Amino acid sequence: MIECRRATTEDLKLLVDGNRAIAKETEGIKLSEAKLSEGISALLEDDNKGMYWVAARQDQVIGQILVTYEWSDWRNGQMWWIQSVYVWPGARRQGVFRALLDHVTQEARDHSVVELRLYADTTNQRAHSTYLKQGFTTGHYQVFEKPIT
Repeated sequence: MIECRRATTEDLKLLVDGNRAIAKETEGIKLSEAKLSEGISALLEDDNKGMYWVAARQDQVIGQILVTYEWSDWRNGQMWWIQSVYVWPGARRQGVFRALLDHVTQEARDHSVVELRLYADTTNQRAHSTYLKQGFTTGHYQVFEKPIT
């Protein structure tokens, strides 16, 4: 059985490892362990930045998901952005992402969230397929980025 729970500071090392694995698998980049640790710690200590949940089986973490927030003035409500989704390789194709998404969806309903959103690397077709199967659509917006250095 898969159980989902809010991540705590005790999960920090696993979340760092999961995020490093995401970056390597999906984009072929190596993220700084120190910077990730600082960034995830800041989030775990401040719910205003976002919330991590983990999926566990027999007390072993097998998946993670992050939610950050966006206020929509057009809809007078909050949207949640799903980020940092990772399922450990040995637990894939076993309903871990679905369990995490179902948990986040219920939390969103409980908090009157108006929409869930996410983005994925344009080349990550496996993720695209998974998200479409879970009811997401590609929408009509294009995401743009402008790094601030």
